[in-house]
Amino acid sequence: MIKVGIVGGTGYTGVELLRLLARHPGVSVEVITSRSEAGLGVSELYPNLRGHYDELRFSDPDPARLAACDAVFFATPHGVAHALAGELLERGTRVIDLSADFRLRDADEWERWYGQPHGAPELLDEAVYGLPEVNRQQIRQARLIAVPGCYPTAVQLGLLPLLEAGLIDAEHVIADCKSGVTGAGRGAKVPSLLAEASESMKAYGASGHRHLPEIRQGLGDAANGPVGLTFVPHLTPMIRGIHATLYGRLQGEPGDLQALYEQRFADEPFVDVMPAGSHPETRSVKGANVCRMAVHRPGDGDTVVVLSVIDNLVKGASGQAVHNLNLMFGLDEFAGLDAPAMMP
Repeated sequence: MIKVGIVGGTGYTGVELLRLLARHPGVSVEVITSRSEAGLGVSELYPNLRGHYDELRFSDPDPARLAACDAVFFATPHGVAHALAGELLERGTRVIDLSADFRLRDADEWERWYGQPHGAPELLDEAVYGLPEVNRQQIRQARLIAVPGCYPTAVQLGLLPLLEAGLIDAEHVIADCKSGVTGAGRGAKVPSLLAEASESMKAYGASGHRHLPEIRQGLGDAANGPVGLTFVPHLTPMIRGIHATLYGRLQGEPGDLQALYEQRFADEPFVDVMPAGSHPETRSVKGANVCRMAVHRPGDGDTVVVLSVIDNLVKGASGQAVHNLNLMFGLDEFAGLDAPAMMP
């Protein structure tokens, strides 16, 4: 049994980790931390977990207790993992960070986007970007995983086949993305109130969103060069889900795009390329660790449109983190992640 700890267990990604790990046959959650809720039982804060974690209580972060675990998840705001990750790695504990702390390879760029100096630049060379569809073998050997963000997951998966094959103009790529309100976290914020977010939709971060450099970094790796990306996120009145509509300008005749996508993801257990002409819905991935996508070429013209949907809390966060854990410890990739999506 693999012993794991969770730092920052009171947010949406923390409780989603607990939900997924409750059905994991090879994992035992030994420690869960929260400075604000220390001493409170997990099932007291989250009644949906009654019967699963009745003896587990939130505690203040204790490096010694965390280091006794085989792996520790960080479900924390940016900057927290910087302070503890190095110490845990020195003690032999593997780290899976759901925050943005280790996603960008350039510490100076991280500072520009997050407004503070990077707290552990010496660890950046070791951090493996945890997108299994790209870095599966590196993840198996990793000690430190940077779990991709939700928007970056949906956008990168949707565009990878086109950029890897050199089929679109890499200088002019558009990602028009929509997210549910849980993407803003569990903290109380006026824009996330029901009366503010319901029956409305708005764009935000149009002039620059923190996920932009992460997406450009990953797409650049796929294209073997810089990618010019216009990324505009939107807030939609739903709880969970990411819908990414992606546009690329074709460079010449692309051949069978449907076959390209099916072949690229044929061996990927958590990517579902839907039949030609499909329009995937966010509700079809609710609660599941899967990215569903469809590729279109309107009017057989020079534009390709890819539709990519995920659950932002699962494939876009906690589910992807569990997938990384499974790979790191040689477990079945489906362990804890085999439940289908919830409908309606």
